Amino acid sequence: MNDIVDDFNDYREKMNSRILEDNNKIIKRIFNLDTNAYMEGALNVKTKELLGLVASAVLRCDDCVQYHLETCHKEELKKEEVVEALSIATLVGGTIVIPHLRRAYEFWDALEAKTS
Repeated sequence: MNDIVDDFNDYREKMNSRILEDNNKIIKRIFNLDTNAYMEGALNVKTKELLGLVASAVLRCDDCVQYHLETCHKEELKKEEVVEALSIATLVGGTIVIPHLRRAYEFWDALEAKTS
């Protein structure tokens, strides 16, 4: 069976490495800014990841949704917390978010299956 978690991570790692090979200062700064934005600050990492998840779902970026789901899982957020955040995203984004919600559930289930 195809492992969507490993496939996502392998592709992301491969292409991020490829992108960074070009040593473009602007792209490197954007990657760095993204990394630093999700570090502990006035808001804790879990809250920032949920915010990122909601924004990603509303913007309909499946790659970003998967990235934030995986980080939420690593941060030991409960499924109920993640689902509540996704419900807000669906409310804000409207029914066009529902296909992304389906894929988010599928990815979360795959994350849980990998750790059980």
